[in-house]
Amino acid sequence: MKEGKFMETKKATIKREEPNTYLVLEVGDNPIQITLTDDNPNNVKSAFNLILRELKKGLFELKLEDDNSDLFNNICVEYLNQLNAEIKIIHAELEEFELTENE
Repeated sequence: MKEGKFMETKKATIKREEPNTYLVLEVGDNPIQITLTDDNPNNVKSAFNLILRELKKGLFELKLEDDNSDLFNNICVEYLNQLNAEIKIIHAELEEFELTENE
């Protein structure tokens, strides 16, 4: 019988610097940075691979901690809504195919 588990919440922040701005995800041992001001598919692919690796350990959701009401905040809120929905789907598939790490 499977025990009910609480979903972990991981922090996401926005790092605003010149010349780039990043969405920083506190996932795993090292924060994952996704560049918001540059279109680099390899950066996004690398970030998703790290998220997938962490997702094998257990289901989590990302929550944005940012007090600014700017375009980057709006973009990140929507991005994280979509990412959290995908995380739930992918985690269910990982469990279905027994690819999660048992504790």
